[in-house]
Amino acid sequence: MTIPNFEAINVGDEIPSFTTEPVSRLTLALYATGSGDHHPLHLDQDYVRSKGMKDVFAHGMLGMAYLGRLLTQWVPQEAIRSFGVRFTAITWVGESMVCTGKVVEKLEQNGEKCVRLELTCANEQGEAKHKADAVVALA
Repeated sequence: MTIPNFEAINVGDEIPSFTTEPVSRLTLALYATGSGDHHPLHLDQDYVRSKGMKDVFAHGMLGMAYLGRLLTQWVPQEAIRSFGVRFTAITWVGESMVCTGKVVEKLEQNGEKCVRLELTCANEQGEAKHKADAVVALA
């Protein structure tokens, strides 16, 4: 993977986006197995209905993983200097997630040329489910 060139990047540039397949019950089961998070809110439809919810929903960290994938499809993991995520809404079964990012600042940090990114994981209707910021070092 080639690291993007700092000089060629401008504030306002967007990084390559992607859209996930719809979140399915299988996605949630596989994520629960991999993460060790087997909370019934994400897996047990009877449990969530007893709590007044319509259906199970995705783990918040699944959306964070999608945003991590967005970053690592653009730069190698070792170029990531910081990555912080806020969970802003529930991701429901059946929703496809659209992951996008844009450059909001160019800076030098610890002697490295870096960019600060704003990242969003939203459903196809544009409702943000996760908002994030990241700093990555560029060549």
